[in-house]
Amino acid sequence: MKNIKFYIILIAATIITACDNFVQVDLPESLLTGSQVFDDPNTVRAALANTYSKLRDEGILAGRGSGSGTSFGLYSDELISYGLAGSAIDNIYNNTLPPANPTAQSYWNTAYHQIYCANAVIEGLNNSKTINESEKKLFKGEALFIRALVHFYLCNIFGSVPYVSTTDLETNKRIPRTSSDKIYSYIINDLLQAEELLPVKYVSSERTIPNRAAAVALLARIYLYNKNWAEAANSASALINDSSYNLNDPLDMVFLKGSASTIWQFKPSSDKANAYESSSYIFTSVPPPSVSLKNELIAAFEPGDNRRQQWIKEVNGGAKTYYHPYKYRHNTTTTVSVEYSVVLRIAEQYLIRSEARAQQGDLIGALEDLNKIRRKAGLPESNASSIPMVLNSIENERRVELFTEYGHRFFDLKRTGRLELLSTMKPGWDQNDIMWPIPENELLSNPALLPQNPGY
Repeated sequence: MKNIKFYIILIAATIITACDNFVQVDLPESLLTGSQVFDDPNTVRAALANTYSKLRDEGILAGRGSGSGTSFGLYSDELISYGLAGSAIDNIYNNTLPPANPTAQSYWNTAYHQIYCANAVIEGLNNSKTINESEKKLFKGEALFIRALVHFYLCNIFGSVPYVSTTDLETNKRIPRTSSDKIYSYIINDLLQAEELLPVKYVSSERTIPNRAAAVALLARIYLYNKNWAEAANSASALINDSSYNLNDPLDMVFLKGSASTIWQFKPSSDKANAYESSSYIFTSVPPPSVSLKNELIAAFEPGDNRRQQWIKEVNGGAKTYYHPYKYRHNTTTTVSVEYSVVLRIAEQYLIRSEARAQQGDLIGALEDLNKIRRKAGLPESNASSIPMVLNSIENERRVELFTEYGHRFFDLKRTGRLELLSTMKPGWDQNDIMWPIPENELLSNPALLPQNPGY
């Protein structure tokens, strides 16, 4: 037992100084759920750091080309695919997903593994007799935030999915799907608890460990998606009124690791590495090796929009011009890491509050927030003079502000009932594409997940 505990503490010490080393040698599941982990705060921090690394590297929130930024950029109207015909990425781009699509399977498997890790921390802390109460609150708040975040993405991708709140394998392998409404209520409950438990100040000055603001930011988004307009506006206001976060950084600094607009971000895998997004999107020769931006997205930028100049790069190829995202610019190692993957930032909160105000009939307040984003981009104030007009403007502003960031565009069209826009530019699109298929292997191993989503 002493040897096991020493081994765990040694791993913890390693993870604190070099997070990626821990990713290479995962903490064994038997130890993650063992009480020894929860005898020492260092080992709990190691388990959580391992989970953040998994979120960064694998599945829905990964900055790599397999993550939701690319997948849902292709699935909606942001990206063009240059993948092989019939490949997994080609199926996503052409909206011809089979139930055995490997990306869908990967999203499902990695998400539930990440949720399992969060639940293991929650259960271990509840049973711990040695971790002090302040540390318990911090660690439990982080785990609740992770559980809420991953369930949010699962629900928006697959529809009704199992809400998993235990590590009991016998329970989980027979668990049925939970309605989206109930999942949202569980997510909100998790985030409200996380808000109470997490500290106002960051544990890490680099904003890589979620604090209370991260929970509030995600709550604001959840409330918006759930049409709880007043709560969405109130949550967003709490962050907008916090001087720790602001829009003052120039556009070319928004995605640098020290930006004051960042609420929460992933640290790269080593001290000299940078965000995966840069290597996923940047290309210097044509045709592009993987993806490029669609002309429809380029056309959505108004003349004079500085985001078009700062966040998009052109690559000329004879008679044709290709475009790639340029929010992240360092696609090689640097002396020290320069760019982290930004998951939550303050600009989204202004757009959330603008939309929530508009939905409550507050045209002046909605325009006030919208125009702050527009002025930041070098644009004149919006000329919207009615609620429908300002909602249209907000939709487009979200499109050009949040493009290729964790599937925002697809989820926005889905939650506002505007997915039919995709049918005009994507021949494979039909109304069943609002959800991805439940992976075939999961239906075979757990019949309680039936029926399959419509159209698959």
